[in-house]
Amino acid sequence: MTFCGATTGIEPPLALLAELTHRCPLRCAYCSNPLALDPASRELDTAVWRRVLDEAADLGIIQVHFSGGEPTARKDLEALVAHATGAGLYANLITSAVLLDRARLERLRDAGLQHVQIGFQDTVPAKAEIISGFPGGQPKKLEVARAVTDAGMALTVNAIVQRHNIDRVDDFIDMALELKAGRIEIANVQYYGWALKNRAALMPTHEQLIRMDERVRARLPELTGRLVVDYVVPDYYAKRPKACMGGWGRKFLNVTPSGSVLPCHAAETIPGMTFDRVTERPLADIWANSAAFQRYRGTDWMPQPCRSCDQREIDWGGCRCQALALTGSADNTDPVCELSEHHGLLAGITATDGGTAEVPLTYRSFSL
Repeated sequence: MTFCGATTGIEPPLALLAELTHRCPLRCAYCSNPLALDPASRELDTAVWRRVLDEAADLGIIQVHFSGGEPTARKDLEALVAHATGAGLYANLITSAVLLDRARLERLRDAGLQHVQIGFQDTVPAKAEIISGFPGGQPKKLEVARAVTDAGMALTVNAIVQRHNIDRVDDFIDMALELKAGRIEIANVQYYGWALKNRAALMPTHEQLIRMDERVRARLPELTGRLVVDYVVPDYYAKRPKACMGGWGRKFLNVTPSGSVLPCHAAETIPGMTFDRVTERPLADIWANSAAFQRYRGTDWMPQPCRSCDQREIDWGGCRCQALALTGSADNTDPVCELSEHHGLLAGITATDGGTAEVPLTYRSFSL
């Protein structure tokens, strides 16, 4: 099936997030995967994933991001990368790196992998272990990061920022430079899913945020031409929402380990929604016609003040999952927006949770 935007009136997505598995050796307190994880027995097999990749290419998708959980827990990863590359897709691996070694990286490169994104919980090994719940992870991550660039692939350092490491943002940038990364994503933790359980333990103070912002902006001039910096202010301290995933059903789609197709990776938190599966319906049909993708696509669904706002086709109403988490309804204006009637909720939350108190972390775990 070849997708035609001119016929449907809907442009094809830019990228597919292929969540191959929810299995992961890490126990991160900020995990963005859903509270209910898919067991290995429900994972799509190699043949179905190959068909999904073919349908993604036919749909007009350019990039595939192999993710999880930990995607390298899948023994067929090389075969899937090779198939994606053969279908004309740019292949990126989003990984914790702790299950990788140089030999497998080289096999993945030879299969067509072009880019690797490695998540770092801190620059201090002992502190990284506190957040990830995984001993010995930092040296392994550094070893694999060096092997990525040695193998000739592009590297992104994903610096996951929260209360306990936000004052080391300079160290994250220096680490990315030392590793010869082309890009660093300074990724402030987003508080939904499992991370919402740990918000009181992870949310930085406003003062910490101001210091981080000053340091990042001070470093930007020297990084021009050396390191691309992706940097987003934490939602709870913002005045306007971001266009989550580029807008619901506009730029990205997510296929879960068991085959559900989502507009964003947290969409299953929204009650009352049904998501089509790749085992039951073609990907192009789901993208263009499914009720889940149409529900918040565009602007017709928007309440006031979104509907009359001049930013409505820029932020697309913000994050539906965040609106749900904070107001109890995904239909509401994202409360991050200062025009939302619920914006005052954020001041109370940041005053309560955005502190310096030592709050115990609640870890998650999922067997390999």
